[in-house]
Amino acid sequence: MPRIDALLTAMVSNRADSVRLTEGDVAHLMIGGTPQPLTRQPLPPGQLVALLREIAPPDVANQLDAGGPLDFIYANDGGRFITRLRTDGGKMRATVSVAPAAGNGHVAALSNGNGPVPTPSPVVAPPVSPPPKVFGEAPTVVAVESDLATVAATGELESLLRALVDQAASDLHLRVGEPPILRIHGELKRMTEMEPLTGAKLEAMLVAVMPARNLAEYRELNDTDFAFEIEDVARFRANAFRDHHGAAGVFRVIPAKVATVEALGITPEVQNLCFLTKGLVLVTGPTGSGKSTTLGALVDLINRSREDHVVTIEDPIEFVHKNKRCVITQRQVGVHTASFKSALRAALREDPDIVLVGELRDLETASIALETAETGHLVFGTLHTTTAVGTIDRLIDQFPPDRQAQIRVMLADSLRGVVSQCLCRKIGGGRVAAREILLTNPAVANLIREGKAFQLQSVMQTSRRLGMVLLGDVLLELVENGTVEPKEAYMKANDKPAFLNALKNRGHDTSFLMS
Repeated sequence: MPRIDALLTAMVSNRADSVRLTEGDVAHLMIGGTPQPLTRQPLPPGQLVALLREIAPPDVANQLDAGGPLDFIYANDGGRFITRLRTDGGKMRATVSVAPAAGNGHVAALSNGNGPVPTPSPVVAPPVSPPPKVFGEAPTVVAVESDLATVAATGELESLLRALVDQAASDLHLRVGEPPILRIHGELKRMTEMEPLTGAKLEAMLVAVMPARNLAEYRELNDTDFAFEIEDVARFRANAFRDHHGAAGVFRVIPAKVATVEALGITPEVQNLCFLTKGLVLVTGPTGSGKSTTLGALVDLINRSREDHVVTIEDPIEFVHKNKRCVITQRQVGVHTASFKSALRAALREDPDIVLVGELRDLETASIALETAETGHLVFGTLHTTTAVGTIDRLIDQFPPDRQAQIRVMLADSLRGVVSQCLCRKIGGGRVAAREILLTNPAVANLIREGKAFQLQSVMQTSRRLGMVLLGDVLLELVENGTVEPKEAYMKANDKPAFLNALKNRGHDTSFLMS
């Protein structure tokens, strides 16, 4: 329901002539030519247009940002209303009143200042008989105050999220007593031009954009994950929680456009994993390492190249994939399904060819994923591990000791590749992914089956021609070609002593260790 309906209900019930909305001012009812305040909170910049966009015809909605003059008709269950938008003294002002009846049930063309604006035939709705107006009675404010407060809070959060996108930042941190904080190229930067957030203001901003299910979870458990979208800007993965200061939240930007494997520099050998008919492919790395972006690019490649049914199970849905050659079914845990494991079980009855599991977060989910990969499906999944070898150990160690031998055999037969990645700050700004790649061949499968994963590094070192590569070698290449500073690469390396020796042998400055 459009948010302006609450205002129109108050107008009708109070027998007012119109509702007047002005940027930076509270809403007013116009009664006998006298303005009477209807709300306590003023409309923040941009929210008047947001309210009108919900009720304007498409051809008029595109002209709202110009500030008019614009006139159009809106119809709801309470009747028909005429809205007039003007700019007065540099501020947008809209006046909404009951529309006069048209003789034949249609509305005459209205003006936008540049000629007639066609308007759609109104929705036929029964007229509302307002209750008798008591002289001197105050306007009804309770019904609309909370709604407009939500509009204001949403507007403030949206402006911060737009700044997040405009400044090419990855995350927005919101904390009580601090101004909003952006993570730009891996570094946290406070928006010092803004006032520190109060507890009440931050709570209102978070609650304003939460789905009802997440609001209940937040109130019960004090944290929740959800997705939020600003049309034509981006989607955002959000986590709202409470700490010892009060409400807090983190919003991560998910670009509206899915990155391609070409743009991300994903190697042909990893791209080839997308054309398998069965098996398990794992993309791993710490939080914030770009796993979701890499997986999104792989799904996009499949979507462009194959004609299959892809089922994704995510928490929350991040990149939204439109059907190209594939049919894409995206399910969100907690919204479309109870859990990863229940969705994964159900996916087997949904005729999938490819299944993406957002996270193999428990033993049962990992077990079902392995079984699914063994039974003729291609499965993509993620783990929060930092190396390919560590990924295999972590996956096996999730299972009880009496099952680990069986899991090693299953993993040796079904694993097709592991991509472990981290993000490094580039010289001159931006970030670049460094990816360690393990691809399964008979030697790798035998080592996994025999429980000798610690020997996989040797196989990876000698199998560069097959597309395998260790993280240290990738980091060294990034330093050699001038993409990343030696210190940054050293901080991301897993085997730091070996990497330090490699830097020294190549003649790179290692004096950063002394600072």
